[in-house]
Amino acid sequence: MNMASFLIYSIIITFTPGPTNIIILSTVHNLGTKKAMEYTYGSTLAFGILLAASAALNTALAAVVPKILLVMQVIGTLYILYLAHQLYKMDVSKASSNRTGSFLSGFLMQFLNPKGVLFTMTVIPTFILPYYTDMKVVSLSVLVLTFIGFSAFSTWVLFGTIFKKFLQKHERVVNVIMALFLVYAAVMIWM
Repeated sequence: MNMASFLIYSIIITFTPGPTNIIILSTVHNLGTKKAMEYTYGSTLAFGILLAASAALNTALAAVVPKILLVMQVIGTLYILYLAHQLYKMDVSKASSNRTGSFLSGFLMQFLNPKGVLFTMTVIPTFILPYYTDMKVVSLSVLVLTFIGFSAFSTWVLFGTIFKKFLQKHERVVNVIMALFLVYAAVMIWM
């Protein structure tokens, strides 16, 4: 296995903007670091579950993948567009007490995040299974990838925390930009 390619692919996919990272940034911006970390823990657990499922079920899914990918693309695109709409129409003058960045929302978002699902469905069969089939190595790979994902999510929390005052000062513009990034992510699913 080419470890450099594996790490580069994993880091680029997890650290670059995607639906989960953008929602994490928005959660820090609107609800604070604590809520963003709660969301991050949910996202990380779901990310790890997706990786483990990919490792365990990859061969069984091979015959069904095109159908699953199409369904995930449609559901994921609609959900991402919904999130973009919510960010765009968010009334920044109202208190944020009724908005939540919960563990459960972070957990569920990962299962609807096409970028995350596609990553978990491709990284194990592409970089791990052709070279290693021992369950210990595959399990260790899942743990390493989950840690990389957690590191990426936490970096977005840190970024949001550091720049929170700036983001709050330009709240409407930031929400519109994040909504546009989500729309871009939704469009890129179909390209």
